[in-house]
Amino acid sequence: MELEALRSIYEGDDCFKELGPTVFQYRVGDIGDIKAFLVELSWPETYPETAPAISMNAFFNNQISHAVKQSIINKLQEQVEANLGTAMTYTLFEYAKDNKEELMESHQPFSNSITLIGNDGTVEAANITQSSKKKEKKEQLTKSQKRKLADKIDHKGELPRGWNWVDVIKVTLHCQ
Repeated sequence: MELEALRSIYEGDDCFKELGPTVFQYRVGDIGDIKAFLVELSWPETYPETAPAISMNAFFNNQISHAVKQSIINKLQEQVEANLGTAMTYTLFEYAKDNKEELMESHQPFSNSITLIGNDGTVEAANITQSSKKKEKKEQLTKSQKRKLADKIDHKGELPRGWNWVDVIKVTLHCQ
């Protein structure tokens, strides 16, 4: 019954994902938010009499320190103990959503710089550019496509004058 309730409550909600019949994920916060995190709950066979497994190991959480993840899990475990014996998945997700700021208060986002210590003891900060930027891919042409293209263009790489002109006599005959 809880599964049907979850499906109806979170229908159309992009933050909720059902990974299996007993495994659910909920994203707390927007995708661009630095304090957003993903909570995963999985039900054991004896759920709700036993606590669901809470995980923060999703790749989405890779910018969150282990200490903050553990803190979130501990606070969710407190809620689990208070709701043991009842359907609690919705309650846990809503608790995380309502207390996002409190749960992420000690979160410090990782910076994109590395501190380098030189031989003389000076400290330098080297900024790292993100390699996740996708490089634009050029269209790959076959040899015959390149040959046809070379036949159409002049030595400057431009199409010849009038290449897209329409023969007026043919058009008027065709329209009649």
